[in-house]
Amino acid sequence: MIYPPFLQSIPVLVAALAVWTALRHFVFSHPLDKLFGPPPESLYMGNLRQMFAADGTTFTRSLFQRYGRVVRVYGMLKERILHVSDPKALRHILVKEQHVYEESTWFLESNKKIFGPSLLGTIGEQHRRQRKMLNPVFSIAHMRKMMPKFYSVAYDLRDILLLKSRDGPREVEMLSWVTKAALEIVSLCGLGKSFSPVNEEEGEDQYITTMKRLTPIGRGLRLTRQYFLPFVVKYQLVPSPLLRWISDRLPMPRLHQMCEVVDIMQDVSLGIFAQKRRELQDNGNSDENGKDFLSILMRENSKASLEDKLPDDEVIAQISTLMFTAMDTTSSALSRILWLLAKHPDVQIKLREEIRKAKQEFDEPDYDQLFSLKYLDAVCRESLRVYTPLPIITRQARQNMVLPLSRPIKTTDGKVVQSIYVPKDTIINIPIQAVNEDPGIWGPDSYDWKPERWLSPLPDSVHEARVPGVYSNLLTFAGGSRTCIGFKFSEMEMKVLLYVLIDALQFDLGQEEIQWSCSGVSTPSINDNELQPQMPMLISRADA
Repeated sequence: MIYPPFLQSIPVLVAALAVWTALRHFVFSHPLDKLFGPPPESLYMGNLRQMFAADGTTFTRSLFQRYGRVVRVYGMLKERILHVSDPKALRHILVKEQHVYEESTWFLESNKKIFGPSLLGTIGEQHRRQRKMLNPVFSIAHMRKMMPKFYSVAYDLRDILLLKSRDGPREVEMLSWVTKAALEIVSLCGLGKSFSPVNEEEGEDQYITTMKRLTPIGRGLRLTRQYFLPFVVKYQLVPSPLLRWISDRLPMPRLHQMCEVVDIMQDVSLGIFAQKRRELQDNGNSDENGKDFLSILMRENSKASLEDKLPDDEVIAQISTLMFTAMDTTSSALSRILWLLAKHPDVQIKLREEIRKAKQEFDEPDYDQLFSLKYLDAVCRESLRVYTPLPIITRQARQNMVLPLSRPIKTTDGKVVQSIYVPKDTIINIPIQAVNEDPGIWGPDSYDWKPERWLSPLPDSVHEARVPGVYSNLLTFAGGSRTCIGFKFSEMEMKVLLYVLIDALQFDLGQEEIQWSCSGVSTPSINDNELQPQMPMLISRADA
């Protein structure tokens, strides 16, 4: 096949990038070379294969145990990456100086290409305006009104699983059902419509099927997104309108799959937005009409001042962003909890006892009653501590900075320092997993999954560490202005589904071993098949 001249020039541009990067990374010294860290696994890939391996958390844990809270790791062509879990440094990165340590360019640009200019693809004032407009949507007052929809979906899922287990224990692929329930909840609460009801009669909507493909496809494009896309954007090598044309002609099957996913999500989002606008016009713009997130957002946006108002493309971009983020991390967390309960039957029994005792007092608990269940809360918190759905997030220094540390460290030249110099454009890995299980914070049993730890006062070291997270002294939902805006929604969803399912059903491990891929959002699979996430479990009716 003969490619057009412009496409033929791409290898030359890539070669030029490689030469410049090699000179910058291999020849010139770098300030982060004073930090201890592992040798590169290869000159080309550095430590990336180890970090992006299916069980990348094993490598992350080894970094902490061998080198401590401040580590230098290598990216492509020996790019220096700062890997830091020091609490004081994280407070500066995520809170005090968050305007300097913004989301990395690769994260922003790839999310703009996938979702559009949504919360995931914007920074600065644009991001602030979007969060201001979305905050009323995720208020606790609004969450309380959403409870009946959560329970409705939970009952549908319970009934399906009871039907499947009516003749005795049966192996069921639980990830698909948990994901379907999570998507149905966010569809009803977020968009005011149902895409795929939780039953076996209804086929799955194409939009939902597409959404599920996004994470597995994205894993295979991680290096393209992290290295090639930012280079193209930074140096404006390809005009934006031509980028898609070029993508369609590159011999990269996963890139073509991603383009197909983006097209479907964009078309559906445009249709939902247009329909919602007609509904609001027909039914009036009163607060009594349309209780779903999108209706509230569009009403608030119509009332906003000119400087705060979001253009249509930013509102549209929130639709698939909301659907994907609410589905991906919540289904990951809930699947992990069910897996843990199957591995620890004593905990499952104790949780079922608490739930059944609560049902005698208030059959269907409201928001406050549900959050008063201490053991359910402990199971959720401990699972989100030890097995965070998103093990690592990244930031990028937008200018030269000096980063203070809570504890002094020794450098390779023998000096003891209390801060480190971070050059502009440095990529910073924030290993959420390492922070959440730091023995210096959580004690010598920090790596153990023990829900009971939340039933007693936490160690003083937990409070003294001042981890800059928004949830339970943990970094699971990040912190600062880029805190996960829907973390309360996710927490409520997990608790409602567990309250309903654990009362009625017993969950046990199946015959096949479940493996968890921690490259990106943690997902379960069998036989190392990351492209087909699944979690077969043995379910049966719980004893009355």
